[in-house]
Amino acid sequence: MTVLNIELFSAFLLASALLVLMPGPVVTLVIANSLKHGTRYGISTSLGANCGTAVLLIAGAIGLTAALTLMSELFDIVRWAGAAYLIYLGIKEWRSTAAVLQDAQANRRKSFKRTFIHGFLTGLTNPKTIVFYIAFFPQFIDAGLPPAPQVMIMTASFIAVAILLDGAYALLSGRIRPYLMDAKRAVLRARITGTLLLATGIGLALARRPV
Repeated sequence: MTVLNIELFSAFLLASALLVLMPGPVVTLVIANSLKHGTRYGISTSLGANCGTAVLLIAGAIGLTAALTLMSELFDIVRWAGAAYLIYLGIKEWRSTAAVLQDAQANRRKSFKRTFIHGFLTGLTNPKTIVFYIAFFPQFIDAGLPPAPQVMIMTASFIAVAILLDGAYALLSGRIRPYLMDAKRAVLRARITGTLLLATGIGLALARRPV
């Protein structure tokens, strides 16, 4: 029994890839953490972000309208809190000195869990995902086929595409990191990371609440 319209599903995969590739809060945070800590920390950020994304998509897929309504009500509070924290991190990076950066390098292991949590909160409040689910997701559902299998497959596919492409961002950013490891370049790396974190925070602050 056919459960997917292949043409619609192909279009959905393309739209998903384009959405993930567009610079946004998750992408900038993945790049920032990859530059600061290394590729594996960018990947942990990506995994955290996509866990947050999965919460949104699964909640919508199983019809938790009450949960989505509550999420919408709390959206601004969570978004502003996340934006303020990311802006704080960005300013902190900008003010870093070479000595501070060397001390931070020694404590890198503590950052793995932290980058995952940062990613999760950013993914959970990422306006791109919410708008995508509300405005675009229904357009790829074939009304002539059972909706539940389509939604399940598309949700899993979206997460897989996001993990793959966010991981590519982490890998590419991690490849640049070794060239920014000496004392002078470490400060430059901190400036770049700080700018990306500030951009992420400002992006969240400017995001509109979904209607």
